[in-house]
Amino acid sequence: MSDENLNGAAPAADAQPQGATFTVEKLYVKDLSFEAPNAPQVFNEQGQPDLQMKLNQKVQRLNESAFEVSLGITLTCTLNGKTAYLAEVEQAGVFGLGGFEPHILDAMLGIQCPNILYPYAAASVGQLITAGGFPPFPMQPINFEALYGETLRQRAEQVAQQGGDLLANTEAAGNA
Repeated sequence: MSDENLNGAAPAADAQPQGATFTVEKLYVKDLSFEAPNAPQVFNEQGQPDLQMKLNQKVQRLNESAFEVSLGITLTCTLNGKTAYLAEVEQAGVFGLGGFEPHILDAMLGIQCPNILYPYAAASVGQLITAGGFPPFPMQPINFEALYGETLRQRAEQVAQQGGDLLANTEAAGNA
């Protein structure tokens, strides 16, 4: 097709994308740790293990449209009051997010990014546990949308107590 047929319009290939963009730039393990402080004696213990899981998330803005999101999982197994093992994984990723309204950006960082990171973190925890000589622990799915909703509820409570503006706090949290 010649330029005359376009009536002065630029070719479609040169058009800039409109709207919001989301990309996964890099996924990586940021930290990994396994401890079995009472091995090998713990392998002879009988009883029901008690498993406690802690989850945390950090977001760091790298530039205008790039964010590092880290998902930390700590799994502690105790047996008869003694620590059998402690497995810790911090799975991270660099995500490109552009063109989002602040409240949508905050939700993407709080829901979509951890949903992408979680399977990698769960696989790492599982490998650590079995490599440590313990039975596998199947990690259950996590509803990050519900966790994000709880975070918003807690933010709203804090704002109400301080007499502030929830949208301003959401924007600040998304830019943190």
